[in-house]
Amino acid sequence: MNISDLYELYLAHPHITTDSRNCPSNSIFFALKGDNFNGNQYAMQALEKGAAYAIIDEPLQIHDARCFVVDNVLLTLQDLARFHRKKLTIPVLGITGSNGKTTTKELCAAVLRQKYKVHYTKGNLNNHIGVPLTILGITPDVEFAIIEMGANHPGDIQELVEIALPNYGIITNVGRAHLEGFGSFEGVIKTKKELYDYILKANGKIFIDSDNSYLQEMALGTNQISYGTNYENYVSGRIKQVSPFVSFEWTKNDDSTYCIQTALIGEYNLSNLLAAVAVGVYFGVSALQCKDGIEAYVPENNRSQYMKTSKNELILDAYNANPTSMEAAIRNFKNITTSLPKMLILGDMFELGKEAQNEHQKIVDLLALLQFDKVCLVGSLFSQTKSNFTTLTNGDELVAYLQEKDFQGLSILIKGSRSMKMERVVEFL
Repeated sequence: MNISDLYELYLAHPHITTDSRNCPSNSIFFALKGDNFNGNQYAMQALEKGAAYAIIDEPLQIHDARCFVVDNVLLTLQDLARFHRKKLTIPVLGITGSNGKTTTKELCAAVLRQKYKVHYTKGNLNNHIGVPLTILGITPDVEFAIIEMGANHPGDIQELVEIALPNYGIITNVGRAHLEGFGSFEGVIKTKKELYDYILKANGKIFIDSDNSYLQEMALGTNQISYGTNYENYVSGRIKQVSPFVSFEWTKNDDSTYCIQTALIGEYNLSNLLAAVAVGVYFGVSALQCKDGIEAYVPENNRSQYMKTSKNELILDAYNANPTSMEAAIRNFKNITTSLPKMLILGDMFELGKEAQNEHQKIVDLLALLQFDKVCLVGSLFSQTKSNFTTLTNGDELVAYLQEKDFQGLSILIKGSRSMKMERVVEFL
């Protein structure tokens, strides 16, 4: 089956699924394969569940006219998404970065929704499967698309931009994340820059944080719409208060000043907020609409969530962690105004390769410098650092420790890499 014929099939059955357990009526099931699964084995089950057709790359023992055999299901899914993207005439904004890309995506969507019908990446579906699925979810009534792009290895962004074909782009920042896969910080920069390179080639525009020297150097030659703290930017702004939620003010081209109270924690979110405002203003969203969109956004999924329990005030930032985001969270926590003693419960940061021990020691040294009331470090990597802090080997030890101590009357920051599952401690605090 060639891509044109498959596209006609898609137009008649525009719901794409890769989960044989979730096959709405008249959907198309793509039988993806992975290290521990083979979707081809579930093609018939998908059809029985309601799928109209199944795209497979291994002939089935039972012949069924509703199954179409292709050379490679994943590449076919990506080709179909690219084919669909080329039919679209709407703005497509691609977002990547070491930290803040999901928050920036959500903020941009919150702002743009005030004026447009927006389709954007749901959750964290930002990889070689999630991006094509997101694109294939763009229906004829959509007026604006936002595609989040994640990367763990060199070339990842190049692969994704060739599918999404964005005409606008944002790199939130570049940091010390996934160093094991990238090999070095320079590898991170080179891979993230692939978005700028594509936008330049496509004669598109980028929204850029002018306060970030790395991004400035990476973006040479591109058509730029700038945001940051300098009043010469297209949109500029500054933090007004962090107590613990961020309030900020912004202005366009040094014109009228507008104030916004957010539900976000962390002064490091200023660049994410200004990015959303810049995108909104550029595409004709009013200042009041920007305010309404941003103030209505409440973070979830363990991303800098504020919680008040019967015992303590918590900042749960347990979705993920790398050295850059960990340092930013710690410094922000230090600056938050509160009458309560401050405690940190920090879990290991993963995918740092040969830099793992050094990066964890840097965090420990920063904690010693900033001097918090209580610090608890969790994980095998933190256990190998040199410090005077309470250090526990794993999550089970942490739970036992918290049950024994029964901490009360504290302001507590909880952060660690996703697989550390730091959110488990909330019930004991």
